[in-house]
Amino acid sequence: MGYWGVVSINPFIHSKVMDKDTFDVIILIGRPAAGKSEIIDYLKDVDVETRRRRFHIGNFEEIDDFPYVWETFEIDDIFTKHGRERLFSDEDYYFKDPFVWNLLIERINLSFAKKLAADPVYLDKVTAIVEFSRGGENGFGEAFSYLSDEIVSRAGIMYINVSYEESCRKNRKRARKGEEDSILYHSLPDEKMEFYYKVNDWEKLTAADLQFITIRNLRVPYTVFDNEPDVTDKPDILGQRLEETLGRLWRILRG
Repeated sequence: MGYWGVVSINPFIHSKVMDKDTFDVIILIGRPAAGKSEIIDYLKDVDVETRRRRFHIGNFEEIDDFPYVWETFEIDDIFTKHGRERLFSDEDYYFKDPFVWNLLIERINLSFAKKLAADPVYLDKVTAIVEFSRGGENGFGEAFSYLSDEIVSRAGIMYINVSYEESCRKNRKRARKGEEDSILYHSLPDEKMEFYYKVNDWEKLTAADLQFITIRNLRVPYTVFDNEPDVTDKPDILGQRLEETLGRLWRILRG
């Protein structure tokens, strides 16, 4: 579960980030189908100089845990094919051990660490967008506690805010048969939405502070993108709201 230590300002805010005009890391979170992947898809269609000017994002790369989720199912299906016990999920694709959610965060950590190891100035050239959804009474809090210091110390958080009912509606709408492994078009059955995502802990995590979430000994800035009614299919409105939301996060980050 991690720990909560002595609170301090993210030291990275007061050093290198002050000399840059782009984010190092954005943790992009929300309920399933809230609009995270659609926002990333929108950003891909904006030229790099416009992205830098409007959103403080130049070149960027995604680290999304959904491909890791799908991979656990594929591995288990291979085990089933050969008459072996499934490792991660049961026959209905529910995780056998809740710790798998934290394994997914550790895989994000590993991917990020490999990028830094391969290129020590990676973040001088790229914004890393870390994307995931969590539900449950302590879903986001536990996920944050497993994120590495390498990520947390460089990050700002943007939460995409939609109700559970809107999340379910959009989850059903985006489903495309034959594209269940797609980041944009994967979808959960209603019963899994209820089991995993009926509640989340975002409001509890942010109740004490309108600008920062404390993760271990670091105060990490956050902002909220309201996406109900849905604006992800309205590029002009989406762009304006995204500019306002990321602009607010940038101002908090820079203090």
